[in-house]
Amino acid sequence: MKVYIETFGCTFNQADSEIMAGFLREEGARLTDIDSADVIIVNTCYVKHPTEHKVINRIKKLQELYPDKGLVVAGCMVEIDPGKLEAISGDASWLGPHQLKRTPEAVKAAWRGDVRRITGFTSDLKVGVPKVRSNPLIHILQICEGCNGSCSYCCTRFARGRIQSYPSDLLVEEAERAISSGCREIQLTAQDTAAYGTDTGERLSDIIRRISEIPGDFRIRVGMMHPASVLRDLDGLVEAYTSEKVYSFLHLPVQSGSDRVLADMRRGHTVDEFRMIVERFREVIPDISIATDIIVGYPTEDEEAFMDTCRLLEEVKPGFIHLSKYRHRPGALSSSLDEIDFRDLKRRSKTIEELKGKITENENRELVGTLQNILIVEKGRKGGFIGRTDSYIPVVTGDGEVGSFMRVRIRDATGTYLIA
Repeated sequence: MKVYIETFGCTFNQADSEIMAGFLREEGARLTDIDSADVIIVNTCYVKHPTEHKVINRIKKLQELYPDKGLVVAGCMVEIDPGKLEAISGDASWLGPHQLKRTPEAVKAAWRGDVRRITGFTSDLKVGVPKVRSNPLIHILQICEGCNGSCSYCCTRFARGRIQSYPSDLLVEEAERAISSGCREIQLTAQDTAAYGTDTGERLSDIIRRISEIPGDFRIRVGMMHPASVLRDLDGLVEAYTSEKVYSFLHLPVQSGSDRVLADMRRGHTVDEFRMIVERFREVIPDISIATDIIVGYPTEDEEAFMDTCRLLEEVKPGFIHLSKYRHRPGALSSSLDEIDFRDLKRRSKTIEELKGKITENENRELVGTLQNILIVEKGRKGGFIGRTDSYIPVVTGDGEVGSFMRVRIRDATGTYLIA
């Protein structure tokens, strides 16, 4: 049996696909390209409106192009919007994100032409299970699933549920195995990595520290942290980040520069708390890269609130800015509110995009002429190699060896990467 897996969405979803591939390999299935496959798995993401449309169009297209192949729809859409999925998926089988160990069952059913709908929540662990890495040098380590948040605009929590932190000893053991097998980068991922341990009494900083103490030459990338969760362990996290093995990269979504809008979003933190966290990290690690997320056009965002967001970005100058246009999501509390005029949404989005481009390019250009340590993580699609600085900034270089550490001089920069 030959299977092709196509993945949408975040690092956590990529790790889910690697687990599905691991369980399939244990059952004797072979991973292959789409044309050779007997069964296609589409691992869906549903966090944003544009992604929803991509997923829906892709499912329809696959059914049109490969009517004789089995189809399994997996991922968040299965739990968030089963009604819409039922309308478009025909006789496809389903696999919920908490049911990954039953991947072979769903695939075998699709291969036979049967319809199997495997959904619902479980307490199954996603640590210490079989995985097939998409990049043999990068190991994605899921430290917990779900979150404690109640953000008014979010539908992902309906698919992932409340937080379930995985045992720290098992996480460290998996990291040790990955490093001993040649991995050069460990990516800690979750819906909110800083929420790790809120259900078990443990802390993210302890996990970072224990993994950084593993012998070997590797880097740790810490995934997104909710500001409210960071506050419970701020001192410990800043200290853990001082390890030379931890990328100086802080992904801290603020979403809005207005306290009023943050309260409407039910974010659970203020703008000043976001500022304070950034300042604390920068005091100890001056060259740290700051990544943040912005939602533009939330239903209660007026012009003053929007300008507050612009001013915050100009003040903090994050090196990475992820921008989303607000659109209603299934089941989200904010979906009961009226969306702002689309022309205003488009104008505000364009303004933030222009501001983002200016900030990120200026931040990158300050590094031109400097010497940087980089880890080569992959070959470039157009030639050369892609590396990451100690601050996780992408670097394109003509020479290198995948998996190696290099010292390079930066000769040019764009808004998204450096050139060495």
